[in-house]
Order: sequence, then C-alpha cells, then structure tokens
Amino acid sequence: MSDSIGSILPGMRRLGLGRRRDQKTDLVYGAGIPESSGDMRLFPPNSMPARNAYQLIHDSLKFDGDPTLNCATFLTTWMEPEAEKLIMENLGKNRVDIDEYEATERIHRRCLAHLHDLWNGEKEVEPTGTVVVGSSEGIMLGGLALKWRWRARREAQGKDTSKPNIVFAANAQVALEKTARYFDIESRLVPVSEESHYCLDVHKALDMIDENTIGMFLILGSTYTGHYEEVLEMSQLLDKLKADTGFDVPIHVDGASGAFVAPFAQPDLCWDFRVPRVVSISTSGHKFGLTYPGIGWVLWRATEYLPDGLTFELSYLGGMEKTFTLNFSHPACFLIAQYYQFIRFGREGYTRVMNSCLYHARLLSVALEATGMYECISDIHRPRGQFGYSEESRLAAGNLFQESVSLELKSSGSNPSVNHLFNYGLPEVAFRFTDWFIERHPAANQDIVSTLLRVRGWIIPNYPLPPNMNKLRILRVVIKEASSEDFVNRLVRDILWATKTMLDTQSQTLGEALSKPLANSKSTSNLAQQIALSNRTTMDNSQKHSHWTGLLKRIGELHTTADNESGGPSEEPMLEITNNGSKKTFYQKTC
Repeated sequence: MSDSIGSILPGMRRLGLGRRRDQKTDLVYGAGIPESSGDMRLFPPNSMPARNAYQLIHDSLKFDGDPTLNCATFLTTWMEPEAEKLIMENLGKNRVDIDEYEATERIHRRCLAHLHDLWNGEKEVEPTGTVVVGSSEGIMLGGLALKWRWRARREAQGKDTSKPNIVFAANAQVALEKTARYFDIESRLVPVSEESHYCLDVHKALDMIDENTIGMFLILGSTYTGHYEEVLEMSQLLDKLKADTGFDVPIHVDGASGAFVAPFAQPDLCWDFRVPRVVSISTSGHKFGLTYPGIGWVLWRATEYLPDGLTFELSYLGGMEKTFTLNFSHPACFLIAQYYQFIRFGREGYTRVMNSCLYHARLLSVALEATGMYECISDIHRPRGQFGYSEESRLAAGNLFQESVSLELKSSGSNPSVNHLFNYGLPEVAFRFTDWFIERHPAANQDIVSTLLRVRGWIIPNYPLPPNMNKLRILRVVIKEASSEDFVNRLVRDILWATKTMLDTQSQTLGEALSKPLANSKSTSNLAQQIALSNRTTMDNSQKHSHWTGLLKRIGELHTTADNESGGPSEEPMLEITNNGSKKTFYQKTC
C-alpha cells in the first residue's frame, strides 16, 4: 500500500496537484502566472514564488475603491482586531460539520436564540432557523416555505397548485424577484409612488391578492430610500381580507438591513413576530449586524412554518445533521464573528451604534437641504409623520435636528427615545437636485457629480427610482458604523466641490475644471452642523443663490470677486487664478 502511494505522489506533483512547498526555490506546485504573460483562457502551466503571486494580486487590488468611502454599499467595512483574529483562526472550519465542530454549533444555536428574542419570538417556542450565506438565501428559503405550505393547503382542498403567485413592491431588491423566478412563482409587483414613500402601497397590494397568492414579501428598509414598509398595517388589512374572502396570506419580512436597526433604534415599531401574520424573517449579518460578508439569517415563527419536505437529515459527516440551506458548505468564521459582535456590544452597544448612524444620516440630510441645492427623498430627518421636501418641511427638519442634538448629548447615544421624534427608517440619505436648482441650471447632471466624487475617493451611486418612478434619479449615501462627524463634514465639502465643478464644466473643458488639485487643507470641523443650522428661514430664489454660493466660499474652495469687469455686482461667483499677471476663471491652483 505504501509503495503504491509513493508511486502516485510524484505524478500528482508533476500535474500540480501536490501541496508540497519546495524549500529551496519557494515554489508552490500549481501556482498561477502574471496576467500579462499568457492566455487567460488557459490554466497557468508554470509555478511562481509565493511572494510574487501575493505581490501580483496585492498590487492589482489597489485599483479597487476604499471600502470606508464606499457609500453605496450596506455591507460592513470594519471590524475590531479581536473579531478579525477570530475570523482568521477559524477560516478552515465548515459550519455544517457539527460532529467535528460541536462548539461552533453551540454558538450557532445561541445566535438563533438571540435573534429569536430580539425579534420578539414567543418565549416558550424553540428557535427555528439557520445561518445562511446572506439575506438573499434567507429570502429564498422563506419564499420556498411559503410556497410549500400553500401547496399543501391547496392539495388538501383538492384544488389546483400550478399557478402560485407572491406579492411585493416594485422597489424590491433583486433577491425577491430571483426567489419568484427560480422557484416558478409569479411575481406581482405593486407600483410605488411618492404617496407610498417609494415603497409598498398596502391598499394597492390588496387588489393583487387572490386564492393563488402564497404570501407577501414586505421590506423593512428599502434599498432605494431607506423607508420601512408598513408590516403591521398590512397584516391588519390581510386579516380583514381573510374575513371577507377566506384568503389566508402570510408575510415574510425581508429585514436585510432594518431587522438589525429597528429593534435597537425604534424598539416600539411593531414589525416582527409580534405581528400575527409574520411567519418568517430574514436578515443580513453582514449589513447592520456589523459582521463582514457573507453571513445572513432566517428564522420562522415556529417549527410548523418550516415544511418537513425542505429539511434533509445527513449522517455521513459523523453525526446526524438536519439541513435546510440552499448552500451546504458554509464558512464557520463569520458565524463566530457574528457571535463576537452579539456578546461584545449587547443591546446597549448595538443601540449606541444605530443611534450614531441615524444621527450622522440626519446631519448629512439637514446639511444637504440647507444648501438649497439638494432635497432628500429619504425622510429620516423629518418630524414624525411629515414626508416629502418643501420649504416648510426643510425648516421643520432643521429646527428638530437642532433640538435633538442636545437630547443626544444628554442620552450619551444609548437612549433610542430621540429617534421617536423623527420618521423611522434606515440610516440612509437619498437625495437629488431641487427643482429650483434644476430650473436655474437646466444642464445640471447628477451623474457628473457622482463621477467627480470618485476623484476624491467617494463611491456614491446615481440611479433611477423603481420602474414607475424611474424618471427621478437619486444619489444615495449609506451611513455605517465606521462613519463619523468628520466623515460627514468632508463628504459635504466634497459634494459642494463636485456640484460647483459640474457647473464649471458647462463653460470650460473638463480638463480645465479639474486642473486644480485637491482643496486647501482647511479644517472641516463642524462644517456639516454649521451648514445644517445656517439656513433657518424661508428664502426666495435670489436668496437661495447667494446662500449656496456663500457656503462654497466659506469652506475655502473658491476665490470670489466682489464686482465684475463692468463694475456691477457679479451674479455668479468668479473663480480666478493669477499666473504671471493674467487671470483665469477657474479654481485656485495650490500645492
């Protein structure tokens, strides 16, 4: 036996299948080659030193953006060194091997118990759920369970089961549509509107339900604007529908982001297992669960809501394992990191983090609207029950924000009561040019602003709202744990810079407009708060213009002249640079 193994190993190594490291040459068998030295369609024929392979990949990844400045993503971009150490120590563990990794499985069960308690599951009920790769997998499992339970009911009644449908809003993240398409379920998309805050209109949804409706997806935190959908109101309307028609429609809550925000920042909001029709909830641990990707969770109200047919019993890994995930192999390290965050922060710590995120999102919102150039489509900074942008709502938001600052200081960030003054939602800022600004500058283009912000490292997408509202395009900033007041100050400064540069390109080439390096290194301390509190009265159009141009001047970005060449006051601020006695009208060039 040993002879045969000895004869096989050299052949494996010649084929690049061995793991032996050549100590003399530092080569690893089967390693890759530089992209520039071969046909990328072919597997690399030669090996290379490990340090070279590392450096090749390390250098190529420098072209990626900075995750901290990626305002487009909801994903966690920072964890504490202790959490990262646990991840590295457990990278090789596969969670499903519970016989080999019994301690990891105990941590898995504890995490499920924590979430069951967080989402107000019944105390006497054993938590039913699982860790998954992300909330997309959780949504799919929730959708499958809805379909199987609907099918069982129909079969018991002797009725047709060939035309299942599911109802959700047009603002849904793609995972909801994938669930329907992959599992042969008809998607019934409810149109969104400004009146429904660009998410589910619960009354329109009722019109789409029939006897073939397996359930509804409701979203706790729209990715477009951060609004929560009305889970409790929808449940009450479905109760009435059942009384009138007999249609019994359950709800799966896609809490990808909100399921980790609402329980801490808005604990009085009734959206979870307290709502009778909510039978399952999914969330992403790698979003506001504060854990690196990829990890998600899905829980059911009780065992009977997870059909037996979706559960498999496996014993080949040494112990009996019940599995009902789509993906069998799953790294244990991120599950362990999630448990670290749970015991590290606890309820108080998570509350502090979510309150901080919401504070910085409101600060950014009020500052942007105070410029007069931008209006927010998101509403988390407005007084409770007040939605949509207007001069009145802008002033009300600014006044409320000023009042809330002192309350935040008194509560030290651990008291969620401040949040009750504002509309509930995710710490997300969706904004666009005001109608006034577009009227004054018809060629203004938010895509250019988004692109120019890339010059300074920011990744801020500009995209259309859901299909029936897609004439509106919005810029979006997600405020995460790693954000700070300095982060917001610098972002506001750079948005103002990008906006003014965008206007300059209408009369200059882009090269001229960008010939200025980064801004003077002047302090941006408290810039956002100064702007947020600077505009506290209603303004006419001429006052708006002088207001925002004055803001640009205050941050040290512009040199303005008091008068134009004719001796009269300038309508637009003049931008000048002196070079050998001559002047040009663009940004000052600095070292």
